[in-house]
Amino acid sequence: MAQASPNISENQPVIRQLDEGTINRIAAGEVVERPASAVKELVENAIDAGARRIEVAIADGGKTLIRVTDDGCGITAEQLPLALSRHATSKIDGSDLLDIHSFGFRGEALPSLGAVGRLTITSRAAGGDAAQISVTGGAMGPVKPAALNQGTVVELRDLFYATPARLKFLRTDRAETQAIGDVVKRLAMAEPFIGFTLRDVSGGGEGRVTFRADPESGDLFDALHGRLARVLGAEFAENALKIDAEREGFMLTGYAALPTYSRGSAVAQFLFVNGRPVKDKLLIGALRGAYFDFLSRDRHPAAALFVECDPHKVDVNVHPAKSEVRFRDPGMVRGLIVSALRHALAEAGHRASTTVAGATLGAFRPEPVQPGPARVYQMDRPSQSALTQSYRAQAPEPGFAEMAQSYSARVEEVIETGAEAPGETPIEALPLGAARAQVHENYIVAQTETGMVIVDQHAAHERLVYEKLKRQMAENGVAAQALLIPEIVELSEGDCARIMEVAGDLQRFGLGIEPFGGGAVAVRETPAILGEVNARAMVLDILDELADLGDSQTVQARIEAILSRVACHGSIRSGRRMRAEEMNALLREMEATPHSGQCNHGRPTYVELKLSDIERLFGRT
Repeated sequence: MAQASPNISENQPVIRQLDEGTINRIAAGEVVERPASAVKELVENAIDAGARRIEVAIADGGKTLIRVTDDGCGITAEQLPLALSRHATSKIDGSDLLDIHSFGFRGEALPSLGAVGRLTITSRAAGGDAAQISVTGGAMGPVKPAALNQGTVVELRDLFYATPARLKFLRTDRAETQAIGDVVKRLAMAEPFIGFTLRDVSGGGEGRVTFRADPESGDLFDALHGRLARVLGAEFAENALKIDAEREGFMLTGYAALPTYSRGSAVAQFLFVNGRPVKDKLLIGALRGAYFDFLSRDRHPAAALFVECDPHKVDVNVHPAKSEVRFRDPGMVRGLIVSALRHALAEAGHRASTTVAGATLGAFRPEPVQPGPARVYQMDRPSQSALTQSYRAQAPEPGFAEMAQSYSARVEEVIETGAEAPGETPIEALPLGAARAQVHENYIVAQTETGMVIVDQHAAHERLVYEKLKRQMAENGVAAQALLIPEIVELSEGDCARIMEVAGDLQRFGLGIEPFGGGAVAVRETPAILGEVNARAMVLDILDELADLGDSQTVQARIEAILSRVACHGSIRSGRRMRAEEMNALLREMEATPHSGQCNHGRPTYVELKLSDIERLFGRT
């Protein structure tokens, strides 16, 4: 027997108007999810007020105290009660909801916070006296005189005390503190000319500063570079490429890291639209697509990208927390991001991240001292073979020449080409220097003016061959193989419409799809290089990627995976001995080929060690 629904009454339901307190608590559930959400709203208000320095103090992960102090324009005593009213704001006049030039515009944050916590605002506007107002659980108090030099201090205590059920869903103090730190750092990246301080005052007193970023100076890129170095670390700043591109009213600026400076997760991806931090699937998919050919699937790029456009071209009012946006022309934005990043990566040439050298130097650590007698580095009883080689090395005539077969390291004789022409660059002055030796028949050791370079010959040549194959494919196109009997794939009408929108792009990669009536599509051609293909499985994979990221690289990924395998088999194999001319030719080709700093899987193809670092290893500094 079916159980009656508890929400259905035998009597006629009555429509009621909710009271103001309940409305505010419901709104708070949408706007203020956790303490970090409250910090975001208050700091954004401070930025909109024109503050140059903002300090955030928290206690117990923001659960018991959040205090935001700024030096902005302040609020007059007469307007303090209005500031705590719902849908009251100074950001817009309501005539055009798309013409948004500020972080906040709904007028919901302060009344929502006052409905679920104990909120106190102390403010002083220019030319006026300081005043203070408090609201506790939605009950507003009177405006009182206060003492304050300038700006505004917003203090929120006992968040969610009015809705205790919400407290059960909060995480530990440490997790909430980390979330607040992430919010402050994102806003600090968006506003490099504003100073930010985050202080943890748990336990009382002045507390401790957990994050500090002073206002940056210089032009936009210099300020942004300095702020990113402060927030993301010096390593990111050293290995980041400047991004500056524009297309049809959309501007893209920021910094993106080299592929060899990748991360194990997407924690270092920061995206902003008109200065607003967002987490948008379209933008994340575009970033992934730009690095798609340079990183393996378990690695993620690091970037801080800023999209600027006319506010009428983007809708920021599609999410309660304003963390998502909707573009009028999403394809334009995605194309701009992909092309700008790939252009920057191509201009980087063979460059690899400095962290590769740092990791290499870090590997040169002395072994821990073992208890017992001191280690004897010379063999007590050398083998007969070692003695024979030693005697042969000391012989006057043969010398080391006849020992080449006994050791894997070979020192190549430098071929003198005569006096260099006037103005000709010495080979050691080139980025990857001059080849001097081959170690273990796989690693080329080259000398530069400032140090040495160690090259993985197989990985480097694999990348060179791969780039050559891709150029040939781009010039000649992807050959398509017509199916004798087209494969019919049954889909929903929505999926059919979605895949037909990208049918033109798929055709460029040799996958021909046509509508077949209803929700079905007919696969008439597949890329010839893939051989026998399960067309239905490929179409479903493409649809999954379109639903997840708004774009699909499934076909391109499979084709380029084939090209990568071809490049691997066609490249110089490990164990092959190379002549000096061959090694130098490989180095010169690497210098001339974009993306040669990493192999097809995102690993570095060479390591550069500065002479000063090498001397430090031997204690010569």
